[in-house]
Amino acid sequence: MALTTSAKKPVQLPPRMTVKSLAERLALPLTVVMTQLVKSGVMAAMNEEIDYDTAAIVADDLGFVPGQETRTAESVDRQSLTDLVREEDGAKLVDRAPVVVVMGHVDHGKTKVVEGEAGGITQHIGAYQVVENGQAITFIDTPGHEAFTAMRSRGARVADVAILVVAADDGVMPQTEEAIKIINEAKLPFVVAINKIDKPGANVARVKQELAAKSVLVESYGGTVVSAEISAKENKGIKELLDSVLLVAQVEKENLRANPDRPAVGTIIESHVDAGEGPVATVLVHTGTLNVGDVVSTEDVWGRVKALRNYRSESITSAGPSMPARILGLKGAPLVGDILRVQTDPKVIRELKSRKVAPRRTPPHLSSSASSSTSDKKDEVQKLNLVIRADTLGSLEAIRESLNKLDHPEVRAEIVQSGLGNITEADVLRAQTAQALLLGFDVVSTPSADSVARGKNMTIKTYSVIYDLIDDVRAGLEKLLKPEVIETELGRIKVLAVFRTETKAQIFGGRVTAGKIHPHAMVRILHENVQVAEGKLMQLQTQKSSVNEAVTGQECGIKYEGPPVVQIDDVAVAFTREVKIRHIGG
Repeated sequence: MALTTSAKKPVQLPPRMTVKSLAERLALPLTVVMTQLVKSGVMAAMNEEIDYDTAAIVADDLGFVPGQETRTAESVDRQSLTDLVREEDGAKLVDRAPVVVVMGHVDHGKTKVVEGEAGGITQHIGAYQVVENGQAITFIDTPGHEAFTAMRSRGARVADVAILVVAADDGVMPQTEEAIKIINEAKLPFVVAINKIDKPGANVARVKQELAAKSVLVESYGGTVVSAEISAKENKGIKELLDSVLLVAQVEKENLRANPDRPAVGTIIESHVDAGEGPVATVLVHTGTLNVGDVVSTEDVWGRVKALRNYRSESITSAGPSMPARILGLKGAPLVGDILRVQTDPKVIRELKSRKVAPRRTPPHLSSSASSSTSDKKDEVQKLNLVIRADTLGSLEAIRESLNKLDHPEVRAEIVQSGLGNITEADVLRAQTAQALLLGFDVVSTPSADSVARGKNMTIKTYSVIYDLIDDVRAGLEKLLKPEVIETELGRIKVLAVFRTETKAQIFGGRVTAGKIHPHAMVRILHENVQVAEGKLMQLQTQKSSVNEAVTGQECGIKYEGPPVVQIDDVAVAFTREVKIRHIGG
Protein backbone atom coordinates (compact mmCIF):
# COMPACT_ATOMS: atom_id res chain seq x y z
CA MET A 1 0.00 0.00 0.00
CA ALA A 2 1.43 3.40 -0.96
CA LEU A 3 2.23 5.75 1.86
CA THR A 4 0.26 8.98 2.19
CA THR A 5 2.20 12.21 1.99
CA SER A 6 1.73 12.83 5.70
CA ALA A 7 3.23 9.43 6.51
CA LYS A 8 6.35 10.03 4.47
CA LYS A 9 9.59 11.18 6.07
CA PRO A 10 11.32 14.36 4.85
CA VAL A 11 14.90 13.99 3.55
CA GLN A 12 17.33 16.59 2.23
CA LEU A 13 19.37 15.56 -0.81
CA PRO A 14 22.32 17.34 -2.47
CA PRO A 15 22.51 18.14 -6.22
CA ARG A 16 24.62 15.01 -6.86
CA MET A 17 25.45 11.97 -4.75
CA THR A 18 26.61 8.37 -4.98
CA VAL A 19 24.10 5.52 -4.73
CA LYS A 20 25.77 4.43 -1.49
CA SER A 21 25.41 7.93 -0.04
CA LEU A 22 21.72 7.98 -0.98
CA ALA A 23 21.20 4.71 0.90
CA GLU A 24 22.93 6.23 3.95
CA ARG A 25 20.75 9.34 3.76
CA LEU A 26 17.62 7.20 3.63
CA ALA A 27 18.95 4.82 6.32
CA LEU A 28 18.02 1.90 4.06
CA PRO A 29 19.99 -1.16 2.90
CA LEU A 30 22.01 -0.48 -0.23
CA THR A 31 20.31 -3.39 -2.00
CA VAL A 32 16.88 -1.80 -1.47
CA VAL A 33 17.97 1.47 -3.03
CA MET A 34 19.72 -0.23 -5.97
CA THR A 35 16.65 -2.40 -6.61
CA GLN A 36 14.45 0.71 -6.71
CA LEU A 37 16.88 2.36 -9.12
CA VAL A 38 16.64 -0.65 -11.45
CA LYS A 39 12.84 -0.43 -11.29
CA SER A 40 13.19 3.22 -12.34
CA GLY A 41 15.34 2.19 -15.30
CA VAL A 42 18.66 3.28 -13.77
CA MET A 43 21.54 0.81 -13.71
CA ALA A 44 24.11 2.28 -11.31
CA ALA A 45 26.82 0.80 -9.10
CA MET A 46 27.04 1.85 -5.45
CA ASN A 47 29.91 4.31 -6.01
CA GLU A 48 28.40 5.90 -9.11
CA GLU A 49 26.94 9.39 -9.06
CA ILE A 50 23.27 10.13 -9.66
CA ASP A 51 21.66 13.56 -9.88
CA TYR A 52 19.08 15.05 -7.54
CA ASP A 53 16.12 14.36 -9.84
CA THR A 54 16.92 10.64 -10.00
CA ALA A 55 17.56 10.41 -6.25
CA ALA A 56 14.35 12.32 -5.49
CA ILE A 57 12.25 9.89 -7.54
CA VAL A 58 13.79 6.90 -5.76
CA ALA A 59 13.35 8.55 -2.34
CA ASP A 60 9.72 9.33 -3.07
CA ASP A 61 9.07 5.74 -4.17
CA LEU A 62 10.65 4.49 -0.94
CA GLY A 63 8.42 6.58 1.32
CA PHE A 64 10.23 9.92 1.68
CA VAL A 65 9.48 13.54 0.85
CA PRO A 66 12.68 14.75 -0.86
CA GLY A 67 13.95 18.31 -0.75
CA GLN A 68 17.07 19.85 -2.28
CA GLU A 69 19.83 20.53 0.23
CA THR A 70 21.46 23.94 0.37
CA ARG A 71 24.95 24.04 1.82
CA THR A 72 25.81 26.68 4.42
CA ALA A 73 29.00 28.69 4.57
CA GLU A 74 29.98 27.29 7.98
CA SER A 75 32.51 24.73 6.77
CA VAL A 76 35.86 24.84 8.54
CA ASP A 77 37.55 24.57 5.13
CA ARG A 78 35.96 27.69 3.64
CA GLN A 79 38.85 29.91 4.66
CA SER A 80 40.60 31.25 1.59
CA LEU A 81 43.88 29.73 0.55
CA THR A 82 45.50 33.15 0.63
CA ASP A 83 44.70 33.52 4.33
CA LEU A 84 45.77 29.97 5.10
CA VAL A 85 49.29 30.32 3.66
CA ARG A 86 49.94 33.80 5.02
CA GLU A 87 52.75 33.74 7.64
CA GLU A 88 53.35 36.35 10.30
CA ASP A 89 56.86 35.20 11.19
CA GLY A 90 59.08 35.84 8.18
CA ALA A 91 62.00 34.08 9.88
CA LYS A 92 60.29 30.72 9.31
CA LEU A 93 59.94 31.18 5.57
CA VAL A 94 62.20 29.31 3.15
CA ASP A 95 62.43 29.29 -0.64
CA ARG A 96 60.16 26.85 -2.45
CA ALA A 97 60.05 25.55 -6.02
CA PRO A 98 58.03 27.58 -8.52
CA VAL A 99 54.78 25.93 -9.64
CA VAL A 100 54.22 26.03 -13.39
CA VAL A 101 51.03 25.32 -15.34
CA VAL A 102 51.35 24.34 -19.01
CA MET A 103 48.53 25.65 -21.20
CA GLY A 104 47.68 25.97 -24.85
CA HIS A 105 45.94 24.16 -27.67
CA VAL A 106 45.22 20.54 -26.83
CA ASP A 107 47.22 19.21 -29.79
CA HIS A 108 50.19 21.49 -29.36
CA GLY A 109 52.26 19.05 -27.33
CA LYS A 110 51.89 20.71 -23.95
CA THR A 111 52.25 17.45 -22.03
CA LYS A 112 55.39 16.46 -23.95
CA VAL A 113 57.06 19.80 -23.38
CA VAL A 114 58.62 18.76 -20.09
CA GLU A 115 57.65 15.16 -19.44
CA GLY A 116 60.88 13.95 -21.01
CA GLU A 117 62.80 16.00 -18.47
CA ALA A 118 60.75 14.38 -15.70
CA GLY A 119 62.24 11.00 -16.49
CA GLY A 120 59.07 9.45 -17.91
CA ILE A 121 55.65 9.94 -16.43
CA THR A 122 53.90 6.62 -15.84
CA GLN A 123 51.34 7.51 -13.17
CA HIS A 124 48.36 9.79 -13.74
CA ILE A 125 49.06 12.08 -10.82
CA GLY A 126 48.39 15.46 -12.43
CA ALA A 127 51.77 16.93 -11.48
CA TYR A 128 55.49 16.21 -11.65
CA GLN A 129 58.81 17.83 -10.90
CA VAL A 130 62.01 18.46 -12.83
CA VAL A 131 65.37 19.81 -11.72
CA GLU A 132 67.19 22.42 -13.80
CA ASN A 133 70.50 23.92 -12.69
CA GLY A 134 69.93 22.45 -9.25
CA GLN A 135 66.54 24.18 -8.94
CA ALA A 136 63.35 22.12 -8.66
CA ILE A 137 60.35 23.14 -10.78
CA THR A 138 56.86 21.74 -10.19
CA PHE A 139 54.57 21.32 -13.18
CA ILE A 140 50.83 20.81 -12.86
CA ASP A 141 49.21 19.24 -15.88
CA THR A 142 45.47 19.81 -16.09
CA PRO A 143 43.12 17.92 -18.47
CA GLY A 144 41.95 21.27 -19.82
CA HIS A 145 41.74 24.98 -19.17
CA GLU A 146 38.44 24.41 -17.38
CA ALA A 147 40.09 22.34 -14.66
CA PHE A 148 42.66 25.08 -14.06
CA THR A 149 39.83 27.60 -13.78
CA ALA A 150 38.15 25.25 -11.31
CA MET A 151 41.28 25.23 -9.15
CA ARG A 152 41.45 29.02 -9.18
CA SER A 153 37.75 29.38 -8.40
CA ARG A 154 38.15 27.56 -5.09
CA GLY A 155 41.45 28.97 -3.89
CA ALA A 156 44.14 31.50 -4.52
CA ARG A 157 46.81 31.38 -7.20
CA VAL A 158 47.64 27.71 -7.70
CA ALA A 159 50.51 28.33 -10.15
CA ASP A 160 53.30 30.89 -10.09
CA VAL A 161 54.25 30.82 -13.78
CA ALA A 162 52.48 29.65 -16.95
CA ILE A 163 53.92 28.21 -20.15
CA LEU A 164 51.79 29.06 -23.18
CA VAL A 165 52.43 26.38 -25.82
CA VAL A 166 51.78 27.34 -29.45
CA ALA A 167 52.54 25.06 -32.40
CA ALA A 168 54.83 26.59 -35.01
CA ASP A 169 52.84 24.99 -37.84
CA ASP A 170 49.31 25.78 -36.61
CA GLY A 171 49.81 29.15 -34.97
CA VAL A 172 47.31 30.77 -32.62
CA MET A 173 44.18 28.63 -32.27
CA PRO A 174 40.90 29.23 -30.37
CA GLN A 175 42.22 27.29 -27.36
CA THR A 176 45.36 29.44 -27.45
CA GLU A 177 43.22 32.55 -27.16
CA GLU A 178 41.31 30.96 -24.30
CA ALA A 179 44.57 30.15 -22.52
CA ILE A 180 45.78 33.75 -22.96
CA LYS A 181 42.55 35.01 -21.43
CA ILE A 182 42.85 32.68 -18.43
CA ILE A 183 46.51 33.59 -17.89
CA ASN A 184 45.66 37.29 -17.97
CA GLU A 185 42.72 36.84 -15.59
CA ALA A 186 44.97 34.93 -13.18
CA LYS A 187 47.62 37.67 -13.57
CA LEU A 188 50.24 34.99 -14.13
CA PRO A 189 53.68 35.78 -15.52
CA PHE A 190 54.26 33.46 -18.45
CA VAL A 191 56.67 32.15 -21.05
CA VAL A 192 55.73 31.35 -24.65
CA ALA A 193 56.94 27.97 -25.94
CA ILE A 194 56.78 27.80 -29.73
CA ASN A 195 56.69 24.05 -30.29
CA LYS A 196 57.05 21.75 -33.32
CA ILE A 197 59.75 23.86 -34.94
CA ASP A 198 60.97 20.64 -36.60
CA LYS A 199 57.81 20.30 -38.73
CA PRO A 200 57.90 21.26 -42.44
CA GLY A 201 55.13 23.86 -42.10
CA ALA A 202 56.70 25.58 -39.08
CA ASN A 203 56.67 29.39 -39.24
CA VAL A 204 57.94 30.97 -36.04
CA ALA A 205 57.66 34.53 -37.37
CA ARG A 206 53.97 34.02 -38.20
CA VAL A 207 53.30 32.69 -34.70
CA LYS A 208 54.92 35.77 -33.15
CA GLN A 209 52.85 38.04 -35.41
CA GLU A 210 49.63 36.27 -34.47
CA LEU A 211 50.54 36.49 -30.78
CA ALA A 212 51.25 40.20 -31.19
CA ALA A 213 47.75 40.60 -32.66
CA LYS A 214 46.45 39.14 -29.37
CA SER A 215 48.53 41.66 -27.35
CA VAL A 216 51.20 39.08 -26.50
CA LEU A 217 54.46 40.78 -27.46
CA VAL A 218 57.54 38.58 -27.21
CA GLU A 219 60.96 40.12 -26.63
CA SER A 220 62.00 39.95 -30.30
CA TYR A 221 58.91 42.03 -31.12
CA GLY A 222 59.77 44.72 -28.61
CA GLY A 223 57.73 43.22 -25.80
CA THR A 224 58.54 41.75 -22.40
CA VAL A 225 57.29 38.17 -22.84
CA VAL A 226 60.08 35.61 -22.90
CA SER A 227 59.78 33.02 -25.68
CA ALA A 228 61.56 29.78 -26.47
CA GLU A 229 61.59 27.79 -29.70
CA ILE A 230 61.43 24.08 -29.03
CA SER A 231 60.77 20.65 -30.46
CA ALA A 232 59.33 18.51 -27.69
CA LYS A 233 59.44 15.50 -30.00
CA GLU A 234 63.17 15.84 -30.61
CA ASN A 235 63.91 17.28 -27.14
CA LYS A 236 65.32 20.48 -28.63
CA GLY A 237 65.21 23.77 -26.74
CA ILE A 238 63.75 22.23 -23.56
CA LYS A 239 66.72 23.30 -21.42
CA GLU A 240 66.42 26.86 -22.71
CA LEU A 241 62.69 26.80 -21.95
CA LEU A 242 63.29 25.66 -18.36
CA ASP A 243 65.96 28.34 -17.95
CA SER A 244 63.40 30.91 -19.12
CA VAL A 245 60.88 29.63 -16.60
CA LEU A 246 63.41 30.00 -13.78
CA LEU A 247 64.25 33.49 -15.01
CA VAL A 248 60.60 34.55 -14.91
CA ALA A 249 60.13 32.84 -11.54
CA GLN A 250 63.05 34.85 -10.14
CA VAL A 251 60.93 37.99 -10.55
CA GLU A 252 58.33 36.32 -8.29
CA LYS A 253 60.92 35.27 -5.72
CA GLU A 254 59.28 37.12 -2.83
CA ASN A 255 56.12 35.11 -3.40
CA LEU A 256 58.00 31.80 -3.64
CA ARG A 257 58.48 31.34 0.08
CA ALA A 258 56.70 29.09 2.58
CA ASN A 259 56.99 27.72 6.10
CA PRO A 260 57.72 23.96 6.06
CA ASP A 261 57.36 23.68 9.87
CA ARG A 262 53.60 24.20 10.07
CA PRO A 263 50.64 21.87 9.33
CA ALA A 264 50.33 21.47 5.58
CA VAL A 265 47.86 23.33 3.39
CA GLY A 266 47.43 22.52 -0.28
CA THR A 267 45.13 22.24 -3.27
CA ILE A 268 43.68 19.03 -4.70
CA ILE A 269 44.85 18.84 -8.31
CA GLU A 270 43.69 15.33 -9.16
CA SER A 271 41.20 12.88 -7.66
CA HIS A 272 39.70 9.51 -8.51
CA VAL A 273 38.52 6.25 -7.01
CA ASP A 274 40.87 3.30 -7.63
CA ALA A 275 39.34 -0.17 -7.73
CA GLY A 276 42.04 -1.55 -5.44
CA GLU A 277 43.14 1.44 -3.37
CA GLY A 278 39.87 3.31 -2.95
CA PRO A 279 39.77 7.14 -3.01
CA VAL A 280 43.07 8.59 -4.23
CA ALA A 281 43.89 12.29 -4.48
CA THR A 282 46.89 14.33 -5.51
CA VAL A 283 47.60 17.41 -3.43
CA LEU A 284 49.96 20.23 -4.27
CA VAL A 285 51.36 21.41 -0.95
CA HIS A 286 51.55 25.20 -0.72
CA THR A 287 52.88 25.62 2.78
CA GLY A 288 53.77 23.34 5.66
CA THR A 289 54.71 19.66 5.45
CA LEU A 290 52.31 16.76 4.92
CA ASN A 291 53.27 13.56 6.71
CA VAL A 292 52.08 9.97 6.73
CA GLY A 293 49.70 9.65 9.70
CA ASP A 294 48.36 13.23 9.46
CA VAL A 295 44.60 13.77 9.72
CA VAL A 296 43.54 15.84 6.72
CA SER A 297 40.25 17.30 5.51
CA THR A 298 38.64 19.21 2.65
CA GLU A 299 35.13 20.65 2.63
CA ASP A 300 33.48 17.27 2.10
CA VAL A 301 35.97 14.52 2.94
CA TRP A 302 38.54 13.67 5.56
CA GLY A 303 40.91 10.84 6.37
CA ARG A 304 44.18 9.84 7.92
CA VAL A 305 47.10 9.69 5.50
CA LYS A 306 47.95 5.99 5.19
CA ALA A 307 50.52 6.42 2.44
CA LEU A 308 52.16 9.12 0.34
CA ARG A 309 53.66 8.70 -3.12
CA ASN A 310 55.54 11.07 -5.37
CA TYR A 311 54.90 11.55 -9.07
CA ARG A 312 57.02 8.49 -9.86
CA SER A 313 54.72 6.43 -7.58
CA GLU A 314 57.56 5.98 -5.10
CA SER A 315 56.60 5.80 -1.43
CA ILE A 316 57.57 8.87 0.59
CA THR A 317 57.04 9.81 4.25
CA SER A 318 56.45 13.55 3.79
CA ALA A 319 55.80 16.25 1.22
CA GLY A 320 56.87 19.87 1.67
CA PRO A 321 55.99 23.15 -0.05
CA SER A 322 55.52 23.03 -3.84
CA MET A 323 55.65 19.24 -3.83
CA PRO A 324 52.86 17.18 -5.40
CA ALA A 325 51.95 14.00 -3.54
CA ARG A 326 49.40 11.26 -3.96
CA ILE A 327 47.40 10.55 -0.81
CA LEU A 328 45.84 7.25 0.23
CA GLY A 329 43.50 7.07 3.21
CA LEU A 330 40.76 9.57 2.42
CA LYS A 331 37.16 8.52 3.08
CA GLY A 332 35.99 9.83 -0.26
CA ALA A 333 37.21 11.53 -3.44
CA PRO A 334 37.48 15.34 -3.03
CA LEU A 335 36.90 17.75 -5.88
CA VAL A 336 39.71 19.18 -7.96
CA GLY A 337 40.49 22.62 -6.54
CA ASP A 338 39.39 21.80 -2.99
CA ILE A 339 41.63 23.09 -0.21
CA LEU A 340 43.17 20.31 1.88
CA ARG A 341 44.74 20.97 5.25
CA VAL A 342 46.18 19.03 8.12
CA GLN A 343 44.02 19.14 11.25
CA THR A 344 45.76 19.21 14.64
CA ASP A 345 42.97 20.41 16.94
CA PRO A 346 41.63 17.33 18.85
CA LYS A 347 38.11 18.78 18.89
CA VAL A 348 38.11 19.22 15.10
CA ILE A 349 39.48 15.70 14.63
CA ARG A 350 36.76 14.24 16.87
CA GLU A 351 34.13 16.15 14.90
CA LEU A 352 35.54 14.84 11.63
CA LYS A 353 35.51 11.25 12.87
CA SER A 354 31.89 11.53 13.99
CA ARG A 355 30.49 12.86 10.76
CA LYS A 356 29.66 10.89 7.66
CA VAL A 357 31.41 11.72 4.42
CA ALA A 358 29.17 14.11 2.48
CA PRO A 359 28.24 13.03 -1.02
CA ARG A 360 30.49 14.60 -3.62
CA ARG A 361 28.99 17.96 -4.48
CA THR A 362 28.86 19.65 -7.85
CA PRO A 363 31.02 22.80 -7.80
CA PRO A 364 29.05 26.06 -8.09
CA HIS A 365 30.74 26.93 -11.39
CA LEU A 366 29.93 23.51 -12.87
CA SER A 367 26.16 23.42 -12.65
CA SER A 368 24.99 20.21 -14.27
CA SER A 369 22.40 20.42 -16.99
CA ALA A 370 20.42 17.87 -15.02
CA SER A 371 19.96 20.33 -12.18
CA SER A 372 19.28 23.42 -14.25
CA SER A 373 16.08 25.43 -14.39
CA THR A 374 12.82 23.53 -14.47
CA SER A 375 10.86 26.26 -16.20
CA ASP A 376 8.19 25.51 -18.79
CA LYS A 377 10.63 26.56 -21.49
CA LYS A 378 13.01 23.77 -20.46
CA ASP A 379 10.46 21.18 -21.54
CA GLU A 380 10.59 22.57 -25.07
CA VAL A 381 14.32 21.98 -25.33
CA GLN A 382 15.44 18.80 -27.06
CA LYS A 383 17.94 16.87 -24.98
CA LEU A 384 20.91 14.77 -26.00
CA ASN A 385 21.37 12.35 -23.13
CA LEU A 386 24.90 11.34 -22.18
CA VAL A 387 26.41 8.66 -19.98
CA ILE A 388 30.02 9.62 -19.31
CA ARG A 389 32.88 7.73 -17.69
CA ALA A 390 36.20 9.48 -17.03
CA ASP A 391 39.54 8.61 -15.47
CA THR A 392 39.52 11.34 -12.84
CA LEU A 393 37.34 14.01 -11.28
CA GLY A 394 39.50 16.67 -12.92
CA SER A 395 38.70 15.24 -16.35
CA LEU A 396 35.01 14.94 -15.50
CA GLU A 397 34.88 18.57 -14.36
CA ALA A 398 36.62 19.74 -17.52
CA ILE A 399 34.11 17.81 -19.64
CA ARG A 400 31.14 19.22 -17.72
CA GLU A 401 32.46 22.76 -18.03
CA SER A 402 33.03 22.36 -21.77
CA LEU A 403 29.54 20.91 -22.26
CA ASN A 404 28.05 23.88 -20.41
CA LYS A 405 29.52 26.10 -23.12
CA LEU A 406 27.45 24.33 -25.79
CA ASP A 407 24.64 26.76 -25.07
CA HIS A 408 21.63 26.84 -27.39
CA PRO A 409 17.98 27.72 -26.70
CA GLU A 410 16.65 24.71 -28.61
CA VAL A 411 18.93 21.81 -27.63
CA ARG A 412 21.16 20.86 -24.74
CA ALA A 413 23.38 18.03 -23.58
CA GLU A 414 22.26 16.34 -20.38
CA ILE A 415 24.52 14.06 -18.38
CA VAL A 416 22.10 11.45 -17.06
CA GLN A 417 24.92 9.58 -15.35
CA SER A 418 28.63 10.08 -14.82
CA GLY A 419 31.27 8.14 -12.99
CA LEU A 420 34.93 7.32 -12.67
CA GLY A 421 36.65 4.23 -14.01
CA ASN A 422 36.21 1.89 -16.95
CA ILE A 423 32.91 1.51 -18.80
CA THR A 424 30.89 -1.41 -17.45
CA GLU A 425 27.89 -3.47 -18.51
CA ALA A 426 25.75 -1.33 -16.17
CA ASP A 427 26.77 1.79 -18.11
CA VAL A 428 25.63 0.18 -21.36
CA LEU A 429 22.25 -0.74 -19.87
CA ARG A 430 21.85 2.75 -18.40
CA ALA A 431 22.69 4.35 -21.76
CA GLN A 432 20.17 2.08 -23.50
CA THR A 433 17.43 2.92 -20.99
CA ALA A 434 18.08 6.67 -21.27
CA GLN A 435 18.65 6.50 -25.05
CA ALA A 436 21.97 8.16 -24.35
CA LEU A 437 25.38 8.36 -25.97
CA LEU A 438 27.91 6.30 -24.01
CA LEU A 439 31.21 8.16 -23.85
CA GLY A 440 34.48 7.51 -22.05
CA PHE A 441 37.49 9.75 -21.49
CA ASP A 442 40.87 8.10 -20.88
CA VAL A 443 39.12 4.87 -19.88
CA VAL A 444 38.41 1.58 -21.64
CA SER A 445 35.31 -0.58 -21.78
CA THR A 446 35.24 -3.96 -20.08
CA PRO A 447 34.82 -7.11 -22.24
CA SER A 448 31.34 -7.67 -20.78
CA ALA A 449 30.38 -4.08 -21.67
CA ASP A 450 31.60 -4.58 -25.24
CA SER A 451 29.63 -7.82 -25.49
CA VAL A 452 26.39 -6.26 -24.22
CA ALA A 453 26.85 -3.23 -26.49
CA ARG A 454 27.30 -5.46 -29.55
CA GLY A 455 24.20 -7.43 -28.65
CA LYS A 456 22.16 -4.24 -28.37
CA ASN A 457 23.73 -2.67 -31.47
CA MET A 458 25.10 0.21 -29.39
CA THR A 459 28.32 2.14 -29.87
CA ILE A 460 30.78 2.90 -27.09
CA LYS A 461 33.05 5.82 -27.92
CA THR A 462 36.21 6.57 -25.97
CA TYR A 463 38.51 9.58 -26.23
CA SER A 464 41.92 10.72 -25.11
CA VAL A 465 41.33 14.37 -26.07
CA ILE A 466 38.51 16.28 -24.37
CA TYR A 467 37.89 18.54 -27.36
CA ASP A 468 37.25 15.47 -29.58
CA LEU A 469 34.56 14.32 -27.15
CA ILE A 470 33.01 17.79 -27.07
CA ASP A 471 33.07 18.04 -30.88
CA ASP A 472 31.16 14.75 -31.17
CA VAL A 473 28.57 15.93 -28.65
CA ARG A 474 28.27 19.21 -30.56
CA ALA A 475 27.67 17.25 -33.77
CA GLY A 476 24.99 15.20 -32.01
CA LEU A 477 23.25 18.36 -30.80
CA GLU A 478 23.38 19.89 -34.26
CA LYS A 479 21.54 16.86 -35.65
CA LEU A 480 18.69 17.66 -33.26
CA LEU A 481 18.39 21.21 -34.55
CA LYS A 482 15.81 21.85 -37.23
CA PRO A 483 17.77 22.84 -40.34
CA GLU A 484 17.50 26.36 -41.71
CA VAL A 485 15.58 26.42 -45.00
CA ILE A 486 16.41 29.29 -47.36
CA GLU A 487 14.16 29.81 -50.37
CA THR A 488 15.05 32.23 -53.17
CA GLU A 489 12.49 33.16 -55.79
CA LEU A 490 13.89 33.12 -59.35
CA GLY A 491 10.94 34.17 -61.45
CA ARG A 492 7.22 33.83 -62.25
CA ILE A 493 5.33 32.42 -65.22
CA LYS A 494 1.69 33.00 -66.10
CA VAL A 495 0.23 29.79 -67.58
CA LEU A 496 -1.28 30.44 -71.05
CA ALA A 497 -1.90 26.86 -72.22
CA VAL A 498 -1.77 23.26 -70.96
CA PHE A 499 -0.52 20.88 -73.68
CA ARG A 500 -0.31 17.50 -71.95
CA THR A 501 -1.28 16.05 -68.61
CA GLU A 502 0.24 12.82 -67.33
CA THR A 503 -0.03 10.94 -64.03
CA LYS A 504 2.81 12.80 -62.34
CA ALA A 505 3.72 15.52 -64.84
CA GLN A 506 2.40 18.20 -67.17
CA ILE A 507 3.61 20.18 -70.13
CA PHE A 508 2.36 23.74 -70.33
CA GLY A 509 3.25 27.04 -71.94
CA GLY A 510 3.39 30.49 -70.46
CA ARG A 511 4.95 33.93 -70.31
CA VAL A 512 7.68 34.96 -67.85
CA THR A 513 6.23 37.91 -65.95
CA ALA A 514 9.11 38.46 -63.51
CA GLY A 515 12.72 37.39 -63.03
CA LYS A 516 14.39 34.48 -64.81
CA ILE A 517 13.46 30.84 -65.19
CA HIS A 518 16.01 28.00 -65.12
CA PRO A 519 15.63 24.25 -65.74
CA HIS A 520 15.68 22.01 -62.62
CA ALA A 521 14.36 24.78 -60.39
CA MET A 522 11.64 24.04 -57.85
CA VAL A 523 8.15 25.15 -58.93
CA ARG A 524 5.26 26.27 -56.74
CA ILE A 525 1.84 26.32 -58.49
CA LEU A 526 -0.51 29.14 -57.41
CA HIS A 527 -4.23 29.03 -58.27
CA GLU A 528 -5.87 32.37 -57.52
CA ASN A 529 -2.83 33.21 -55.34
CA VAL A 530 -3.23 30.04 -53.27
CA GLN A 531 -0.57 27.32 -53.49
CA VAL A 532 -2.06 24.08 -54.78
CA ALA A 533 1.04 22.05 -55.62
CA GLU A 534 4.81 21.93 -55.64
CA GLY A 535 7.09 20.18 -58.10
CA LYS A 536 10.16 20.54 -60.26
CA LEU A 537 10.84 22.26 -63.61
CA MET A 538 12.44 19.44 -65.64
CA GLN A 539 12.80 21.05 -69.08
CA LEU A 540 12.56 24.56 -70.54
CA GLN A 541 11.98 25.37 -74.25
CA THR A 542 11.66 28.47 -76.38
CA GLN A 543 10.95 28.23 -80.10
CA LYS A 544 10.84 24.40 -79.67
CA SER A 545 14.49 24.35 -78.57
CA SER A 546 15.75 23.49 -75.10
CA VAL A 547 17.27 26.49 -73.35
CA ASN A 548 18.93 27.15 -70.00
CA GLU A 549 17.11 30.38 -69.30
CA ALA A 550 13.96 32.35 -70.06
CA VAL A 551 13.74 35.99 -69.00
CA THR A 552 10.95 38.47 -68.34
CA GLY A 553 8.68 38.92 -71.39
CA GLN A 554 9.64 35.64 -73.07
CA GLU A 555 7.16 32.88 -73.80
CA CYS A 556 8.32 29.34 -73.13
CA GLY A 557 7.26 25.75 -72.80
CA ILE A 558 7.79 23.90 -69.56
CA LYS A 559 7.85 20.25 -68.58
CA TYR A 560 6.72 20.20 -64.97
CA GLU A 561 7.06 17.15 -62.70
CA GLY A 562 4.62 17.08 -59.81
CA PRO A 563 0.88 16.88 -59.03
CA PRO A 564 -0.93 17.49 -62.38
CA VAL A 565 -3.16 20.35 -61.24
CA VAL A 566 -1.91 23.20 -63.46
CA GLN A 567 -4.66 25.22 -65.17
CA ILE A 568 -4.70 28.19 -67.54
CA ASP A 569 -4.15 31.51 -65.71
CA ASP A 570 -2.33 29.78 -62.83
CA VAL A 571 1.03 31.21 -61.80
CA ALA A 572 4.12 29.01 -61.60
CA VAL A 573 6.74 30.39 -59.22
CA ALA A 574 10.28 29.07 -59.85
CA PHE A 575 12.57 29.06 -56.82
CA THR A 576 15.59 27.41 -55.21
CA ARG A 577 15.57 25.82 -51.79
CA GLU A 578 18.74 25.49 -49.70
CA VAL A 579 18.79 23.45 -46.52
CA LYS A 580 21.57 24.60 -44.21
CA ILE A 581 22.73 22.66 -41.19
CA ARG A 582 22.78 24.94 -38.15
CA HIS A 583 25.80 24.99 -35.91
CA ILE A 584 26.37 25.41 -32.20
CA GLY A 585 29.16 27.50 -30.78
CA GLY A 586 31.08 26.83 -27.55
